[in-house]
Amino acid sequence: MADVEYKDALLQQLVEDGLLDGKQADEIVDEHERTGKTVREIVHDTGAVAEDDVLDVIARQLGAERIDLAHTDVSPDVIRALPVSVARMHNVVPTAADAGSITLATSDLVSPEVVDEIRFVLNRDVVFVVAKEDDIKAFLNHNYGDESESFNEVLNALEGELENVGEVSAATANDADIEQMANQAPVVRFVNLVLYQAVKDRASDIHFEPFENEFRIRYRVDGALYEMAPPPKHLALPVISRIKVISGLNIAERRLPQDGRIQMPVGGRTIDFRVSSLPTQFGESVVLRVLDRSVVQLDLENIGMPEDVYSNFTIDIDKPNGILVVTGPTGSGKTTTLYSALRRLNGIENKLLTAEEPVEYDIEGIIQIPIHEAIGMTFARALRAFLRQDPDIIMVGEIRDKETAEIAIQASLTGHLVFSTLHTNDAAGAITRLIDMGVEPFLISSTLEAVLAQRLVRTICKGCKTAYQPDKEIIAQLNLTEEQVGGRPFYYGTGCIQCNDTGYKGRRGIYEYLKITDPIRVLVNEKKPSIVMREKAVEMGMRTLREDGIRCILDGYSTVEEVLKYT
Repeated sequence: MADVEYKDALLQQLVEDGLLDGKQADEIVDEHERTGKTVREIVHDTGAVAEDDVLDVIARQLGAERIDLAHTDVSPDVIRALPVSVARMHNVVPTAADAGSITLATSDLVSPEVVDEIRFVLNRDVVFVVAKEDDIKAFLNHNYGDESESFNEVLNALEGELENVGEVSAATANDADIEQMANQAPVVRFVNLVLYQAVKDRASDIHFEPFENEFRIRYRVDGALYEMAPPPKHLALPVISRIKVISGLNIAERRLPQDGRIQMPVGGRTIDFRVSSLPTQFGESVVLRVLDRSVVQLDLENIGMPEDVYSNFTIDIDKPNGILVVTGPTGSGKTTTLYSALRRLNGIENKLLTAEEPVEYDIEGIIQIPIHEAIGMTFARALRAFLRQDPDIIMVGEIRDKETAEIAIQASLTGHLVFSTLHTNDAAGAITRLIDMGVEPFLISSTLEAVLAQRLVRTICKGCKTAYQPDKEIIAQLNLTEEQVGGRPFYYGTGCIQCNDTGYKGRRGIYEYLKITDPIRVLVNEKKPSIVMREKAVEMGMRTLREDGIRCILDGYSTVEEVLKYT
């Protein structure tokens, strides 16, 4: 028997059956924390346990039989009995079906909640059999089109069913009617399909926006918004109510903003969605922040820092005390950078506490506290309480006021390492922002170790990357000379199927690292303006955001337009 209880049922069973030892299981948990891959994926990819043994454990847990899917004949009627949205969302495929039941092949444990949802959406009993993961993938791609099958085709298939979802006015409907409508099978499938597509396209946010004459759904991918084919207007209320139901929000409350959270399996991995609803003139506008850990790399080595910034940053986060501030606008990757630093420091010898609004990623071994301004749980209050918890390292989501700043300084002076964020345009601006809050300059200069400013720029799609020779105007715009460019080509993306014709796929960071050295401390104590501190830092070797952006252009990662837009 395992001495340690593991959250994941499959992992627990593999340890109990002696197929994994404690050390291997801990490594799998760590990999899961770091990459967001499921335990099943990690076991499959690393070959830690033979595939047949894993399948035997899953079959036993589900009370299901094993089949050889590659040599099983499945009729077209049976394939049609399972909608592509359900197959893709839950990584299951049909092997048999009749009027009252359907048999689905899976390669992973299926939770009771998912079983209930599939049962409900299909309106039939569900029986499971267990098959190899590679066979299920091959079956999915062969019988349900390649994964790139257009979202609109599936939507068209659903459209007929969605037409039958009755129209209900938010003003006259009672809560029972709305809840019933939100739980109709076509609405459930439609919402799942939208979430699945968003995760597949690596969207960071999904916007559901009701207007007077239309209902818009937009995805934010790599920082830019894209609209999907608008669904019928009358679906706004049932779709938004469905999201409120699964995120635990009060569907009866349509006059006040609400916040909630959804955790659900999408395409074989568990994704977190943070949900925010806002009442508008034409119904509630809802935004889902997609927290997919397999897209966000929480490894310092992988977040794209240039060598010099990386080595300075890793030296500074190893210090026993001091304050490190990461600055930039919303959505510039500040939280990801700080989490990556915390992950590196998250060892048995350090106690880590974070105060966040809200907590974005749950990390094993770190005590994370959500901030609730409404009930008086502010950053300052959390920070004050932290100091009585004997921490080594503290992260404060954001320094917003003098009180929080002063307690952070106090924490640093009493031997704690403090991480936080500020919203300023560049690294030097963070220092003047703290002075503007009313913090004494000598306290800033004696505790602040460094300020990291960052932005995220979109990277050129590898599928359609094209070189060109920049003209004199472009070179001048970047404040470069032709000698500095040295005849090197610049690149842009022409647009292809891989990047949805945008020319961009993925993002990477550009950074500006201001180390607080003695000459900078003198300027802080003299309350010099940020431009003076910036010039001094550049004189001492700091690369500005624009210069780091130019490095990205010359190395062929990004375009002139992106760098000029963000720096």
